[in-house]
Amino acid sequence: MTDDLAFAHHLADIADAHSLPLFRSPDLAVETKPDRTPVTEADRATEEAIREAVSASGRGETVLGEEFGDDGGDRRWIVDPIDGTTSYMRGIPIWATLLALEIDGIVDVSLISAPALGRRWWARRGSGAFGDDDRCQVSRIGTIEDAFVSTTSQRRMPAGWTTIVARAWANRGFGDFWHHCLVAEGSMEVATDGPFMRTWDYSAVKLLVEEAGGRSTTFEGGDPFDVCSLVSTNGLLHDEVVALLSQ
Repeated sequence: MTDDLAFAHHLADIADAHSLPLFRSPDLAVETKPDRTPVTEADRATEEAIREAVSASGRGETVLGEEFGDDGGDRRWIVDPIDGTTSYMRGIPIWATLLALEIDGIVDVSLISAPALGRRWWARRGSGAFGDDDRCQVSRIGTIEDAFVSTTSQRRMPAGWTTIVARAWANRGFGDFWHHCLVAEGSMEVATDGPFMRTWDYSAVKLLVEEAGGRSTTFEGGDPFDVCSLVSTNGLLHDEVVALLSQ
């Protein structure tokens, strides 16, 4: 394990120690941000703890986080303290801390920690993707008719998604980080989110999917950017899925 990946696990340990004890707490404080999305005291406490650890590490890195903004710098940790806040606040265990180390604009290491599921996924550029201790590999399914597909929010999807669902072998709404991890593991073929993904939403899962042999782009097939759509596939289905989503 490289120093960068080991430090990612260290940050994830800190995050889990702050987020998991508040999960399903009857006293959890929840507010609404200006963009009308919910934020909990756990989101803020978790990001603050990660920021303190990065600052104290002596590694010379900074943080771009969902709750407290961008410190700038050429080496920064991109942090979503709790991806799936809506699930978190409703007691659903599908939430995770997303961490991605970006160096000179390129994500080199990513880690997704889902403590309520007892799972972690991580990837290092050029070295593959892993779920716990198992190597992740996307599936070899080559037709939509045989594919398992998922989206976070049906009402935010373009018309082409209806065609994909009608043709697919099965469809679900697993949502957020989890269905992208399932694509990386080979359990699903298509995972979609759109069109409001932020940098901290996609950076960690994109590297995981790509290191597992898949592809992760916008619905138009381009590189993701701040506030965009996202589709992850096993690669074999990507061009056809993008063609349908971008209509």
